[in-house]
Amino acid sequence: METPNGAVHNGGARRRGCTFQRNDFFPEESFKNWNNYSRAFLETPFRLKDRVLTRSSDQTELVEVKSRSNHEMKKTLNWWDLMWFGIGAVIGSGIFVLTGLEAREQAGPAVVLSYVVSGISALLSVFCYTEFAVEIPVAGGSFAYLRVELGDFVAFIAAGNILLEYVIGGAAVARSWTSYFATLCNKNPDDFRIIVHKMSSDYNHLDPIAIGILIAITILAVYSTKGSSIFNYIASVFHLIVIAFIIIAGLTKANTENYSPFAPFKVRGVFHASAVLFFAYVGFDAVSTMAEETKNPARDIPIGLVGSMVVTTFAYCLMAVTLCLMQPYQNIDINAPFSVAFSAVGMDWAKYIVALGALKGMSTVLLVSAVGQARYLTHIARTHMMPPWFAHVDERTGTPINATISMLAATAVIAFFTDLGILSNLLSISTLFIFMLVALALLVRRYYATGVTTKVNQIKLIVSLVLILGSSAAISAYWATSDGWIGFAIAVPLWFLGTAFLCISVPKAKEPKLWGVPMVPWLPSLSIAINIFLLGSIDKKSFIRFGVWTGFLLIYYLFLGLHASYDTAKEFDQRKNNTVEVDKVWDKVEDGFVDGEVSKVPVST
Repeated sequence: METPNGAVHNGGARRRGCTFQRNDFFPEESFKNWNNYSRAFLETPFRLKDRVLTRSSDQTELVEVKSRSNHEMKKTLNWWDLMWFGIGAVIGSGIFVLTGLEAREQAGPAVVLSYVVSGISALLSVFCYTEFAVEIPVAGGSFAYLRVELGDFVAFIAAGNILLEYVIGGAAVARSWTSYFATLCNKNPDDFRIIVHKMSSDYNHLDPIAIGILIAITILAVYSTKGSSIFNYIASVFHLIVIAFIIIAGLTKANTENYSPFAPFKVRGVFHASAVLFFAYVGFDAVSTMAEETKNPARDIPIGLVGSMVVTTFAYCLMAVTLCLMQPYQNIDINAPFSVAFSAVGMDWAKYIVALGALKGMSTVLLVSAVGQARYLTHIARTHMMPPWFAHVDERTGTPINATISMLAATAVIAFFTDLGILSNLLSISTLFIFMLVALALLVRRYYATGVTTKVNQIKLIVSLVLILGSSAAISAYWATSDGWIGFAIAVPLWFLGTAFLCISVPKAKEPKLWGVPMVPWLPSLSIAINIFLLGSIDKKSFIRFGVWTGFLLIYYLFLGLHASYDTAKEFDQRKNNTVEVDKVWDKVEDGFVDGEVSKVPVST
């Protein structure tokens, strides 16, 4: 509905470009005045129960929720764009920085095995994301998928961690960008940072260059998705050329003696490094958020996502092998490992090529991250769990300007202060948690459908999922606290039993229409187990920070997000019911009933 001043009301949200009035942020009935809010807050237990138990639908996400952005995103992407977005999103700070850190301190030359473990886990998650993205091609990515299968509350907790994942990931890459820029200038990274000695050592290296690169990325991401794709394609091609140079030139200086000992930190070191190096695979989920802008999701998304992940894993393993053959693991530099390695073998000139390639790679990671995180926030805001101001899509550019600028502003604040080690561990927790939930949601999607799955089969499904989750958590906990094997001998068969029971005793309620994960339930169940297992290798302080953030999300949800999303959902239900009543009456009119019945139908304005 359009008002005299040209503002558009859609689902209770006032939209007129980029304005900052109260209705742009809290237009819902519960926030009209303090009396309304008091009544809504007293209903918190009832509303929370409603949101926990209510699931969205594919149709709601594809039509109703998407329409709340007022303007459509432009469909300009194909599988070629998505594959290069995937490569550009993933190959960046992880391989160029964390490889050296984990090889030196956790895994030694066996860091290549860490990449294999992380790569398998990421590929399983890619399968799950791909099925959802093909079936529900919207900008919300995993948030939309979880809303449909696990309900609003779980989706919101995941959404908060998705946003944290992007902010932390972008901040980590931006700080790494400074490190490689320093190498290119023959300087130490701290030469470009402001050191404040009175602050904690984890937060006192202030990084203004990180803020500068984020501002440049923001401008490009806001301007055009297709323009971002073209820049990403060119930069990624250059990046792969540099990677090929690193592998070929580095292997000419290989010394097999550097591979002994192969695993100085034993198996535990390999898996601990895997948990942290999962950071290197973060980014492919951003590609799933571009499904709404993809011309042919059923064809383009599987090729783009799976293809980019295979190329990335292969490149990572070759680069890890090359690095550890060039230098003893004890001598690897933790800030710019490849550049310093070339200097150590007498190819000092090569470090400039490496640094330039790393900068290009990190720039594309930041760009794809900016595009992806804005689309996540846009879809979350469409549900009003976050203020609908963030859901605005600019009519001219077809991009979510408000969400893009806001997310990158938050990223810049974190990047300015925080050490890379803290960022990478915290990021891995959020990522593994979300990927586990997406795999769980896929099992629910395949084995449960309202009105189709019987009560007995619902109970069997719940028992199976409890066995899978419980045994996976037991394996992870035992790994983190014990060096024995008895716990594995109990927990691993329980995981197998839970998965087999689901496979044999619960009939599938739904099959994918276009593209589906193979070997269900085994592959999603394995994805759950690996993600939870890797969580057990992350340090205690990171879990504390994760817990604090999740606690903050719960407070926000109970005081604001719950009531905003509840009002929006009920308003949508009311409009839908009114539409159904109108349709029923018009059917009667067409069948010869009196016209007077039409006046009995309440019409939503």
